[in-house]
Amino acid sequence: MTYDHLLSPLTIGDLTLRNRVVMGSMHTGLEDRRHDLPKLAAYFAERARGGTGLIITGGYAPNKRGWLKPFASELTTRLQAMRHREVTDAVHAEDGAIALQVLHAGRYGYTPFSVSASAKKSPITPFKPSALSTRGVDRTATDFAESVALAKKAGYDAVEIMGSEGYLINQFLASRTNDRTDRWGGTAEKRMRFPLEIVRRSRELVGDGFPIVYRISLLDLVEDGQTWDEVTTLALALQDAGVTVFNTGIGWHEARVPTIITQVPRGAWRSATARLKGVVDVPVCASNRINTPSLAEDILAAGEADLVSMARPLLADPEFVAKAAAGRADEINTCIACNQACLDHVFKNKKASCLLNPRACNETTLVLAPTRTRKTVAVVGGGPAGLAAAVSAAERGLAVTLFEKSAELGGQFRLAMQIPGKEDFAETLRYYRRRLEVLGVEVRLGVEASAADLASYDDVVVATGVAPRVPALDGIDHPKVVSYPDAINGTVPVGKKVAVIGAGGIGVDVSHFLTHDPSDTDYDWMAHWGVGDPTLHPGGLTEPKPRTPIREVTLLQRKTTPIGIGLGKTSGWAHRSVLKQSGVKLISGVTYDRVDDAGLHITVDGTPQVLHVDHVVICAGQESVRDLYDVLGEAGNAHLIGGADIAAELDAKRAIDQGTRLAAAL
Repeated sequence: MTYDHLLSPLTIGDLTLRNRVVMGSMHTGLEDRRHDLPKLAAYFAERARGGTGLIITGGYAPNKRGWLKPFASELTTRLQAMRHREVTDAVHAEDGAIALQVLHAGRYGYTPFSVSASAKKSPITPFKPSALSTRGVDRTATDFAESVALAKKAGYDAVEIMGSEGYLINQFLASRTNDRTDRWGGTAEKRMRFPLEIVRRSRELVGDGFPIVYRISLLDLVEDGQTWDEVTTLALALQDAGVTVFNTGIGWHEARVPTIITQVPRGAWRSATARLKGVVDVPVCASNRINTPSLAEDILAAGEADLVSMARPLLADPEFVAKAAAGRADEINTCIACNQACLDHVFKNKKASCLLNPRACNETTLVLAPTRTRKTVAVVGGGPAGLAAAVSAAERGLAVTLFEKSAELGGQFRLAMQIPGKEDFAETLRYYRRRLEVLGVEVRLGVEASAADLASYDDVVVATGVAPRVPALDGIDHPKVVSYPDAINGTVPVGKKVAVIGAGGIGVDVSHFLTHDPSDTDYDWMAHWGVGDPTLHPGGLTEPKPRTPIREVTLLQRKTTPIGIGLGKTSGWAHRSVLKQSGVKLISGVTYDRVDDAGLHITVDGTPQVLHVDHVVICAGQESVRDLYDVLGEAGNAHLIGGADIAAELDAKRAIDQGTRLAAAL
């Protein structure tokens, strides 16, 4: 594809963008401390060098009561603005453009002095906000405008005002969080006054040509959210007030509908953006679960948007645009929307990165420098750890040979990509296969490397992965017992009644896999999550359509803690919801007694019982496969990574990070 629409320039205000690709705002944690500005500059500069049209920073508060957390990012003084020159200069040196996002957390602020439209506590933060006084609202609108003006002084090419995702502006707009009776609430028109004043005052301070992007919530996906009429009325008023571009916001952070994780279909929200584009006259930007240049091109070519925002895809591959422009789209490291190293890190107060690209936000410390000597490296194992090590070492110029005993690369990712909603994991294997080919790595499939095969290499990377752990259970050899790889691959046809032993991430995935009907051609993701037509349902929220599971599944664990509590912070709730929607029975605090012809015998709270099931699928963890390393260890040139090093719960984030860092050090 040539991506004619995606790569065409666009003028917004006085700014001409070199293409239609926007790197959407995402907080990384580098924004919060002055000493991290050089890292932030390097992070953005790499994306600008990769061809991104417009970069939008993480959110900066317009005042201290708008902080996301104590001492978090803010832009409130001229001195702070001058320090930001390091960031804007770095982007401009790469011919890029960058906008600063102004964000007031409102009741989402993780501080005891948070404020909101009304004193209503958020379900996702521990602090109840104070209601802003009438004068306080007015002052906050001015603070927004002054922060916008400071961004211009800092050298930013544009600003984005965050009016979605349930932050303060959104809190003013919805009756859910605004029960005021003064001039800032009481009617839809009065609730809109706050964002309109922000934009009007901002425009007055920065002049006519400076681009103001407004992130508008098209679907709140919460009860008592905005109606579509209110959204369109707001959009038209904001356009008149001086908004240059509308960016798409979908869902509040407290919404019980997933909006960006891997199980959300690609381009799921493009119709909402298209609906807004039919209303306003200024450019509109599509967002959320757009991760390939072909999908972005399709949205633009269909006239559904004027720009496309991709945040995490540019974490995964900063050269996304350059590769697409050069006809190398098959070399793009496609975001799989796992959230494990980006959003999960941020919500745990850690620095963000990327599971697929550990260099993200570590550009100054994790450097794949060209090698001075062409050492030979053998990588044994073609799972995520081995693939990361092989590609990263080859990118440095090392001579790499990759051994994989099976007929295909991928390891545990080949299983993961068969889980409903995780099909994008196949893109990671496509990326690695292509990079191995481009870099000239010798790949030996179907070869189980021996110590003798590896004797001539300067370094040997052992990434032999894991094997399913076999628990000490009476009847483990019974025909009813199935390993999770055999259940997923279909090696053993699984019956209609199933018990799944082990409720970690694998057990949850297997339960989803076993209840999902792959032959259901009428499957409607939106309907199952209760997303409806916003012209009929306020906030776009309606009653979910029940799922029809094809098997009766019971998921069990020894622990007494709630099942699924250890899943990803920003995605685990959605996976648990799927289990509930699919009728999976959850049992904790289980003692496994035996398996026999009758089924699975267990004891719960001292009471024996029998689960009369057709099969028992074992998801009881993994064990490291490290026999080769035990033999090679004495040679001193062997390195152990991935599951072979630590047999954690399929920790691809750690495995890829280990492989990349080892390659950088060889």
